[in-house]
Amino acid sequence: MPHQSQVAYDVVELDLSDAPPVPYARITLDNPGRRNALSYAVLDQLQAALDRAAGDDVHAVVLAANGPAFCSGADLTEALADGMTRSARRLAEVLRALLALPRPVVARVHGPVRAGGIGLVAACDVAISADQITYAFTEARLALAPAVISLAVLPRMTPRAASRTFLTGAPFSAADAAAWGLVTRTVPLDDIDEEVAAVLAGLAAGDPQGLAATKELLNADALARFDAHVEDAVATSAELFGSEPARAAMAKVLKR
Repeated sequence: MPHQSQVAYDVVELDLSDAPPVPYARITLDNPGRRNALSYAVLDQLQAALDRAAGDDVHAVVLAANGPAFCSGADLTEALADGMTRSARRLAEVLRALLALPRPVVARVHGPVRAGGIGLVAACDVAISADQITYAFTEARLALAPAVISLAVLPRMTPRAASRTFLTGAPFSAADAAAWGLVTRTVPLDDIDEEVAAVLAGLAAGDPQGLAATKELLNADALARFDAHVEDAVATSAELFGSEPARAAMAKVLKR
């Protein structure tokens, strides 16, 4: 039976020794039994959590996950049964919300990330990754394409790296992800919380208005490109997921 809680939202205080505690929101993907797959329910709850963070009096947001994996990408069982029209649209909304949120978002990436999960990482402002994990854009191997997540990924990654990883679907290391611009820094897993805390401490020195205005400046081009291409990306994703080659490939994966 699937884990009942899918996305948790908590407000945590970062205790700085020479200053008052700084509140930040922690959003946690919490369906480890499904490797935090992005079902419509998970995406819906994630959108609600981001909406809440935008209204709460918090300085920043940490996006984390429970279980051995950070995120395995789309929920293939749901996609095979119901298609991806609704979920592709909701994923696009979540990625845009991450880019446009008037709070810095820090990804705490402790475990492997695949496909749609990489879109979440790319949409965050800072991404701290455990150094022993792998990433992979597996879509092409399933007769799909990383259409929606490309809106967040392509502004981060170098073009050559995107071509290689999108087309081959092969896993790549956290070190490669950092070298190619997908993540900010890699650290040993035991040090990941310390590194995230250091990033949050740096953000705590910023004024909320300054942070929001600076994030808007940083993401202006990405959001303009996002809005120009999102309808085509959503349509492409839904069409590919509904195709016979993709349905056959997904069914084969689910039988393993």
